[in-house]
Amino acid sequence: MFEQLKARRRQGMRTMSYPDGPPPSLPERFAGLPVVSPASPEAAAAAAGACPFGALGLGPSGGLRLDLGHCLFCRACREALPASPVRFGGGHQLAARNREDLVRVPGRDAAPAAFRGALAARFGRSFKLRQVSAGGCNACEADANVLTTLAWDLGRFGIDFTASPRHADGLLVTGPVTLNMREALLRTYDAVPDPKAVIAVGACAIGGGPYRGCPEVCGGVGELLPVDLYVPGCPPHPLTLFDGLLRLLGRLPDPL
Repeated sequence: MFEQLKARRRQGMRTMSYPDGPPPSLPERFAGLPVVSPASPEAAAAAAGACPFGALGLGPSGGLRLDLGHCLFCRACREALPASPVRFGGGHQLAARNREDLVRVPGRDAAPAAFRGALAARFGRSFKLRQVSAGGCNACEADANVLTTLAWDLGRFGIDFTASPRHADGLLVTGPVTLNMREALLRTYDAVPDPKAVIAVGACAIGGGPYRGCPEVCGGVGELLPVDLYVPGCPPHPLTLFDGLLRLLGRLPDPL
């Protein structure tokens, strides 16, 4: 026991200083917040046609439109053209309060905002979540669990996961909501006492992901429940989810 205590003292503080200090560095392969530039009709059509998941499309005026809720960040649009109108800027602030704020168009370079501590008055000091895996691959769940480790220590902000929905303030849902999980999700939501929140994590939970349009899935959480926070990605980086949760509770300001 004494050897363990001495080793722990040598190791020092392992929990990151963020958000009081700088955010942790991200790997080079992290894509981050996409930026859509104006493009010719031919370039826009080529980029949209390269997207295998229908995240890119053409708006009413013919400009390119990228929906982060459907994007898997595969970079096929970036690699389709020598000078693609889509680039990935590396920013981790991707979460949005409103579904429409996940749509990227030319001129919209800033990260989604308009949080203003939306749930701070209700859950600012204690926010317990019941995680529901509604047919996902477990990648989003794994990265969400990272936040409970010593390095991130989500619990220092009063945010934690609970085993029972009756002890929860809301649901953190992953997966496209398969038909077999539809009833389980709805019953879990009903078991959470009011007031309650719903957080959709990952492209599957937001819009069905690569399974969008399949008859075996419901097409995302928003088809069934009111969603308070959308966290895009496949899977979202822990820092993206961390940032979204803290901004939702008023612990971080909106990005400029």
